[in-house]
Amino acid sequence: GKAYVREKVCQEYRMLGKENFRTLTIIANSRKYSNGTFEEIGHLVREIVSLAETCCADGADPSCYDAGSTALSVRSCRADSPFPAHPGTAECCAHEGLERKLCLAALRHPPRPLPRYLQPSDLELCQAFRQHPSEFADRFLYEYSSSYSQAPLPVLLGSTRTFLSMVSTCCISPAPTACFLKEKLERKTLSLLTLTSNRICSLFSVYGKDKATFSYLALLVQKVPSASFEDLFPLAEDAAEVSSQCCDSVAEDCMQKKLSEHTAKACTVLSARDGRVADCCKGKNLMENYFCILALPPAPAPKLPEVLVPTSKELCGKEGALHATRSVFELAQRHPSLPDAILTKIYDSAEKIREECCSTKDPSACLDSKRKQMEAELPPFLEKASQLCRQYTKLPFLDFKKWLRESLAQAEPKASPAQLEQLLEQRASFASSCCPPSAAPLLCAAQVGPGPAPLLSPSQVSPELAAACSQEPCLLG
Repeated sequence: GKAYVREKVCQEYRMLGKENFRTLTIIANSRKYSNGTFEEIGHLVREIVSLAETCCADGADPSCYDAGSTALSVRSCRADSPFPAHPGTAECCAHEGLERKLCLAALRHPPRPLPRYLQPSDLELCQAFRQHPSEFADRFLYEYSSSYSQAPLPVLLGSTRTFLSMVSTCCISPAPTACFLKEKLERKTLSLLTLTSNRICSLFSVYGKDKATFSYLALLVQKVPSASFEDLFPLAEDAAEVSSQCCDSVAEDCMQKKLSEHTAKACTVLSARDGRVADCCKGKNLMENYFCILALPPAPAPKLPEVLVPTSKELCGKEGALHATRSVFELAQRHPSLPDAILTKIYDSAEKIREECCSTKDPSACLDSKRKQMEAELPPFLEKASQLCRQYTKLPFLDFKKWLRESLAQAEPKASPAQLEQLLEQRASFASSCCPPSAAPLLCAAQVGPGPAPLLSPSQVSPELAAACSQEPCLLG
C-alpha cells in the first residue's frame, strides 16, 4: 500500500541521511537498469532523492509522496522520458495509478554477459578524483554497479564503499603506491566476492534453480571427473540454494557467510578426490579457495564405460528428472572440455524429450526413436566441440588459429578463401567465448544459438550446432 511504500522510503532516508541515501539510490538503480546511460541514471536519482527530501520532511503533506511518485510514473511514460529505456515500459504504461507504479518499479534490465568496468591505474584514479571528487564518485558507483549488477546489493555497497575510501585515503597519502598496495590486499576478499557473486547470480537469474543446479554439477564433474554423482549432486543443490537465498537478500553478510560454508563443504568432499582441489583448499581465505576451484582448467578426459542409458520406466517414473540429469552428468564427465552453454542446451533437450515422450500413449517407442536420433547427432558434435576447446586451452591463441585454419582447410576443401576466413572467425569467436575455465556462461550461450527448443531446423541454430544437424528436425537445437 501507499503508506507502507512512503514509510519505507522515508525511514531509509532519515536513517541514512541525504548523501548516503543518494549513494544507495545510484547503486540500486545502476544495478537495476544496467544498460542505462550515466545521464539516464542521474535523472532518475535526482528525481527520487528530491521526492524523498521534499516528502519525508517534518510537516510534509501526507499526500505529497503519493502525488510525487504518480507524477514520476507519468513522466516515465512520456515519449521524451529522460529515464532508462526498457522494453516493458509500454505494457506498464497501459495501466493506471498504483498498478502502473508497481509495474514500473518491477522492471529491470537483464544481466550483462560480461562486466565492462576496467579499473584505471592508480595515477589515473587520483587525477580523476582530484579534478571532480563528487563526479568521480558518482561515475564510479554507476560504472561498477551496472557492470556487477547481479551481485547482491549489500556486496556492492561494501565493495564500492571500501573502493572510494581507498581512493580518498591513498590519493592524499605521502606514499600513494604503498597505500594502494595495502588497501587492495585488504579488499581482495570483497573484490573476489563481488566478481564471484555477480557470476553465480547472473547464471541463477537466467537459468533458474533447477538448471543452475545442473550447471554447477557439470562444472564440478569436469574439474573432478573421478567424483560420483552422489558426491556432487548435493554440492550442486547446495550451491543453487546459496544463490536462491542470497542473490536478492539485503542481509549484510548472507552471500559471504553462505558461500564460505558451501566452499568448506566442497573442500571436504573433493580434496580427497583431486590434488588440484586439495591445493586450492589449503588457503585460510575461503573466498580465495572458492575462486581457485572455479578457475581450475578441465581435467583430462577419463577412461570410462559407455553412458548408461536410463529405461523409459526410469525416465517416466517418480524420479525421472533425476535419471535424466544423471545421464547428462555422465556426458559432462566424459567430455570435460565441453562448455557450460552446450551442456545446459543438451540438458534442456533431454528434459523436453522426457516430458514430451512420457505424456504419449507409448513412452517407450517415443523415447527409443528420440534416443536413436540423439545417438546419431551427439557424438560427432561433442567430439568437435571438445577438440576445439582442448586445443584452445592448450595452445597460445595465434597457434590455435593456425591449427584451426589448417583443420578447416582439410574439412572444407571446396570452400573459398573468404568462406574459410568466415568459418575461422566464427570458430575462434566461439572458442574464446566458451572454452576458458572463467568463460562467462551468458556470453557463450549467445554463441551457441537460440534456445531452449529441442526441435529446430539447421537454419535456426548456430554454425557450431548446424554441423551436427544433418537432418530435420534437430534435437540439439
